[in-house]
Amino acid sequence: MKGNGKAVSGNIVDVLNSEIYPGTLKISKDRIVGILREDSEYSNYIIPGLVDSHIHIESSTLTPSEFARVAVIHGTVAAVSDPHEIANVLGVDGVQYMIEDSGIVPLKFYFGAPSCVPASNFETNGASIGPEQVEELLRLEDIKYLGEVMNFPQVLNGEGVISRKIGIAKKYSKVIDGHAPGLRGKPLEKYVNAGISTDHECFTKEEALEKIRLGVKVQIREGSAAKNLDELIPIVDEHHESCMFCSDDRHPDDLVKGHMNDLVKRALNHGIDIMKVLRVACVNPVLHYRLDVGLLRVGDYADFLLLDSIHDFRVLKTYINGEIVAEEGRSLIPNRAPRIVNNFTVGKKKVADFALPHKKADLNVIEAIDGQLITNRLVVTPKVLDGYVVSDVEGDILKMAVVNRYKDAPVAIGFVKNFGLKKGAIASSVAHDSHNIIAVGVADEDICRAVNLSVDRKGGISAVSEDKQALLALPIAGIMSNENYSDVAQKYTDIDNMAKSFGSTLHAPFMTLSFMALLVIPKIKLSDKGLFDGEKLEFISPQACQ
Repeated sequence: MKGNGKAVSGNIVDVLNSEIYPGTLKISKDRIVGILREDSEYSNYIIPGLVDSHIHIESSTLTPSEFARVAVIHGTVAAVSDPHEIANVLGVDGVQYMIEDSGIVPLKFYFGAPSCVPASNFETNGASIGPEQVEELLRLEDIKYLGEVMNFPQVLNGEGVISRKIGIAKKYSKVIDGHAPGLRGKPLEKYVNAGISTDHECFTKEEALEKIRLGVKVQIREGSAAKNLDELIPIVDEHHESCMFCSDDRHPDDLVKGHMNDLVKRALNHGIDIMKVLRVACVNPVLHYRLDVGLLRVGDYADFLLLDSIHDFRVLKTYINGEIVAEEGRSLIPNRAPRIVNNFTVGKKKVADFALPHKKADLNVIEAIDGQLITNRLVVTPKVLDGYVVSDVEGDILKMAVVNRYKDAPVAIGFVKNFGLKKGAIASSVAHDSHNIIAVGVADEDICRAVNLSVDRKGGISAVSEDKQALLALPIAGIMSNENYSDVAQKYTDIDNMAKSFGSTLHAPFMTLSFMALLVIPKIKLSDKGLFDGEKLEFISPQACQ
């Protein structure tokens, strides 16, 4: 390999033509202006850059500019980002914040217009984005698509607001992202026929194949909480042109270890052909979303990676627009202090706010499933102490609470299984999609302390026990840090380990906790307004009738 910013040589992996040959890329400014085939032998490989086809940058707890600094190390050159997390807090201003912050770094961010803000009418969030705001955003060149249409029941019922938003996307010839976990048969056909082009919520091969047959591009997701790659990767062998890779949500401790490169390596370990894998990882997102990302053709932007081997897939250098942005595990993008924005007005809570008087009934319990966003519904006998329902630590039935962070309101109480805490409590102001404060713990006192740590800093994730407490502050919209990625990753690792030292056996306890308030994923979840049945679309009592 040789390179001086004008020419880069190696074994060129031409994914579009399924060919590998030794050659040199000639680069002028930000473009490839020539590709020379050679007889030379090279030990290194040049491949197109990796693209995350669906991610919520906010879930990394990093700003876009800080996310870019670490992602380029792993070979990511572009990210298709749905900013509905910050939009639920700050509305259109939040989307503009993401565009502004991402503009200071070379990684190519492509944002969507959030379609479901709020995600439902059964929770309190900080802002709304109606059809008029969606049109305002879709007019912008920076906005490439309509964000995931999560409220598929409204699509199936022909509900006017979501239909108007879909119509606006079609008016501006912008693609429409989907979100329909478990949807099959005639309802799925109706949903797809409305204009939906993608789905990242497939849990089984059968579901994914049915969606592919209907023309949907399936985004194979491997995030910090939801992990579907092992189940879905076999479909790539025959359907590589209809698949993309995505992370959806990736926490900072996982991000410093890897990103899309991890999905590529695991796909290769499953025995999938390298050209098919790279089609999914590099090419398909560019073609589907019409991204300004190069694919190693003359005239393309000079976006590519230099690898030591296409089998080990170790990224030696990452190029974006012809410039080296990462080299040998080191980011070359400088850190910059971000602007602070927020919407966080709730005051501190009292221990009594978390008490639940017993009503001589069984409990409706959320059963969390490690590695999945869906939950099960259990009915169990409660543990009662002095007339109040409390956590049953021995049975792993723990009290959970959601606190409205936009105004002072009564605390919503529920119970959850599989968090495994034997002591203490954990809390987070990252609670999809409205980002109220969610907490789980063994005692009301612990839950209250964990919540108030977040309240004190107007956002953060926290862990407390009798003798310990820790907080990762998230002052930007209550969901992102203003610190550099390495410090955030270390603090996140430390607090994650603390939660696990309390007894949690979940792979990612804070990420799993953040989805226990996501009402659009069945079966039952907890919002700031109460326990919610995601199948019947109605509130239910935490205490079931006998």
